[in-house]
Amino acid sequence: MAKTAQKHTQLRRRSEALAAAYPDLLAEAERVAAMVAQGVHGRRRPGQGETFWQYRNYTNSDPSTDIDWRRSARGDQIYVRQNEWEAANSVYFWRDGSAGMDWTSKKEIPSKQDRASVLCMALASLLMRSGERCAVLGESERPRSGRVGLERVSRKLAISEGSFDHLDGKIPAHAQLVIASDFLDSPEVWKSRLSRLAGRPVKAILLRLIDPAEDLFPFKGRVEMRLPGHVKLPPFIIGRAERAKDEYRQKFAAHGAAIEDISRRLGWPIITHRTDQPANLALTALYMATSGEFDR
Repeated sequence: MAKTAQKHTQLRRRSEALAAAYPDLLAEAERVAAMVAQGVHGRRRPGQGETFWQYRNYTNSDPSTDIDWRRSARGDQIYVRQNEWEAANSVYFWRDGSAGMDWTSKKEIPSKQDRASVLCMALASLLMRSGERCAVLGESERPRSGRVGLERVSRKLAISEGSFDHLDGKIPAHAQLVIASDFLDSPEVWKSRLSRLAGRPVKAILLRLIDPAEDLFPFKGRVEMRLPGHVKLPPFIIGRAERAKDEYRQKFAAHGAAIEDISRRLGWPIITHRTDQPANLALTALYMATSGEFDR
């Protein structure tokens, strides 16, 4: 019992430490969402539902039962009444919690984990404004909407441990899933993880986070490199880092191409975002992808 209580206390303290940044992350997410909301088209569209959408001119292909005779009686034009599509979708989020995600090459640049959390929170905000329901895969009891739903989803994203086991969590048919990670594990490992999801009736969107140092390799001279989360392992020492730059960048580009090839084979869009770039660019691409309008 003593060990159980101690473990519970440690987990609670860790959660509280992680949650400390939650208000700042949510504020940043809503700021980014507000910027994007001004420039993207809404998800409202005509379809089956009970809420009025718009009037449009009658065409020969329209059934006479769709004609709004009261509106048409006001003039010489015949109008058809359209209602709003009300089949709200469910969008699930999974944000990688690996040690390497909680790393940044410069203090003024957010970690990949924080940027991933902000983008997922901001996307949830945009989607919920359109009536969609959101949840965190493996951690939310059910998809929610509205302000309370956003608060719950955002808090879970802020403190989530991002376990890979959660990728096997329950998700309803025809839901959408946003997977946010740096995807730095081997392509074979990611192919196995994503292939398990591909066997379910779910559409996924991949968000690949990159720190600029991982992309540019700006190091010079003698450099000690350590594997995040493995402090006991000896560092990998490079004598003249600038000489390794070209080979590193070729391998890093090949790794990214392999991840993109996996997404292409699965038919899922992948959005690559560098953490020193404006967050609203990635958010716009994510929002368009959830609408099926993202162009690789």
